[in-house]
Amino acid sequence: MKGLTRRQTGPGVVFLLCVVSMVSHMRQEKLKFTFMNLGSSFEVGHGNEHNSLTHLTYQETTQLVADRLRSSTPSLGWRSSAASRNPEWSPPPERTNGYLLVRCNGGLNQQRGAICNAVLAARIMNATLVLPALDTNSFWHDKSGFSGIYDVRHFITSLANDVKVVTTLPLVGVVYKQHRRIKPFQLRPPRNALPNWYETVALAKMKEHGAILLSPFSHRLAEELDNLDYQRLRCRVNYHALRFREDVMSLSSKIVARLRAEGQFLAIHLRFEMDMLAFAGCTDIFTVAEQAMLVKYRMENFAEKTLHYTDRRLIGKCPLTPEEVGLILRALGYDNSTHIYIAAGDIFGGERFMDPLRKFFPRLKTRKTVATADELNRISTEGLLGPAVDYMVCLLSDIFMPTFEGPSNFANNLLGHRLYNGFHKSIIPDRRALAPIFMKMEEGSLDQGEFKERVKAAMRTTLVAGPHTRVEPESFYTNPWPECFCKPHAARKSYQCPGPI
Repeated sequence: MKGLTRRQTGPGVVFLLCVVSMVSHMRQEKLKFTFMNLGSSFEVGHGNEHNSLTHLTYQETTQLVADRLRSSTPSLGWRSSAASRNPEWSPPPERTNGYLLVRCNGGLNQQRGAICNAVLAARIMNATLVLPALDTNSFWHDKSGFSGIYDVRHFITSLANDVKVVTTLPLVGVVYKQHRRIKPFQLRPPRNALPNWYETVALAKMKEHGAILLSPFSHRLAEELDNLDYQRLRCRVNYHALRFREDVMSLSSKIVARLRAEGQFLAIHLRFEMDMLAFAGCTDIFTVAEQAMLVKYRMENFAEKTLHYTDRRLIGKCPLTPEEVGLILRALGYDNSTHIYIAAGDIFGGERFMDPLRKFFPRLKTRKTVATADELNRISTEGLLGPAVDYMVCLLSDIFMPTFEGPSNFANNLLGHRLYNGFHKSIIPDRRALAPIFMKMEEGSLDQGEFKERVKAAMRTTLVAGPHTRVEPESFYTNPWPECFCKPHAARKSYQCPGPI
């Protein structure tokens, strides 16, 4: 890997021409976002048809993508619309069929998806939702709970016309001088269950026992549903009701303001932590001792499976290393004046892996270098609150780039949120296309110029911005278009915006 750094020291000269030209434009655009109202609908400028980049030459691709990064995103007249409800969408009745409890597992964003599904499940069953329980995550060691991360009052009031939400099960009597609550019947939902399972199996148990507990509750409701109102409810939860608590929002606002004071910035979600590397089976680049740590972690937390590093890398299952991120950005034309915010946990391998990226881009920032120690201590950002702050900063960045996106993870949900909030631009590296290029570079069979051209070719279809069709394996949470958007003259009546825009 050190050889890669030595051979790739010159700045890219073609792709973006100069970061400064983007800065001058981006400063002219108004940021249409209010921190304390995540659910605001955004008016985005009308643009030209969304052209495909697939069949363009290197030069055409370079110019087109550079132009798009500097220009407003084409919306084709679409705007976010999940806040509005179908006129036939009735509020929940005073008396429901019972109480629904769920135990969400996984990290911050996996739990976020589970919360969206829990609200929808409650609506399907006409149930009263008890505030979802969040996993005391084995990796983050965070016991904050729902109220320690999100604004509970906002969550409940935002969904008042969708489902009834309570903070706890009601008391039903006193036994031996102790208050007694309903005892929920525990069920394990099938993975990606259809609404019919909730309407039959789960509902029958709820009516029998008065309350049910669904655990585990990750990916327990199918993503692709034909019911447009159900999909919009998911977006209403995700982008409107789920607002981080006030001190998280305040700190995020301060960090973004300080970054903005220095100009346009690129946010990178650097997924290079122990849990991800152990799960992916990408261990060969580490020392023997570090490999033993990753193997041990995998054995303790994931299903037994034989994984080969080279095979995993070639199919795009290994997260990009910090050095690979630096090489990609330099090949695309970003120079050492680029302002970058890094969202990440503890980088496995430490500074040995971060040094190459920092040499490429000395203006690297994190929440720990932008916020003061006192500001960080006030909200204890070491658990899930740290990723919550990073989430908000990445949401508002000029351009966002994940190094590993996957179902329900940080980048997966964030990409969808950025689209919903005005089709903000993101770049998703094609790890599968990039892997053989890096491997040839490591072998010494590519010179610097050829390496740059091949990287640009591999990256030419990775710009995510305007409306685009969701294609498997892209998740609904990564791309909620068109279900959660509307257009004044859409061909399908259900996608037409209600009233004047």
